[in-house]
Amino acid sequence: MQVRDATEDDLLQILEIYNQVLRDSTAIYDDEPSTLQERRDWFADRKAKGFPVLVAVRDGVVLGFASYGPWRTRWGYRFTVEHSVHVHADHRGKGIGGALLRPLMAHAKQAGMHVMVAGIDAENVHSIRFHERFGFEVVGRAKQVARKFDRWLDLVTMQLFLDDGDHPRAA
Repeated sequence: MQVRDATEDDLLQILEIYNQVLRDSTAIYDDEPSTLQERRDWFADRKAKGFPVLVAVRDGVVLGFASYGPWRTRWGYRFTVEHSVHVHADHRGKGIGGALLRPLMAHAKQAGMHVMVAGIDAENVHSIRFHERFGFEVVGRAKQVARKFDRWLDLVTMQLFLDDGDHPRAA
C-alpha cells in the first residue's frame, strides 16, 4: 500500500468512499450524497489553501483518504485544523486509517499548526479509540447537536497538540 497526495484522478473513488460513509454511518452528519462536482470543488479549495488531501492506494484502488482544513475561519484560530480520515468499508481495521493519519499529522506540524481537532459521533467508539491511540484527548461533548437516522446525535471533540506551543509561526 502507498500513501500519497491525491490527484484529480482519485476523486471518483474518493467520492465513492465519502458517499458510502455518509450513507451507512453517522461519521458524516449529512443526508445528501455528495456529487463529483462538490468533491472537485472541495479538492480545489483544499489545494488552493495549502491543505493536504492524502490517499491510501493499492493496485490503483483508493482504500481511504484523509485531509485537514480550518477548524474555524476567524484569524485567531489559524493554528488549529480539523481533520477527517475515511476508509472504504471493505478495508477498515487493516491499519489504513493510521497510515493516513500519521503523515497528515506530520504535514500539519510541518505547516506550523499547533492543534489538530477531530469531531466524532459519540457512538463511534472505534474512531474515538483510534484517535486515543494517536494521542488525541476528549475535550468536550456537545449533546444532541445533530440529527440523522431519526435520532439525536452527540458530537465528541478530541484534540492533539502538535507542538510545545512555544514558537508559533508568524501568519
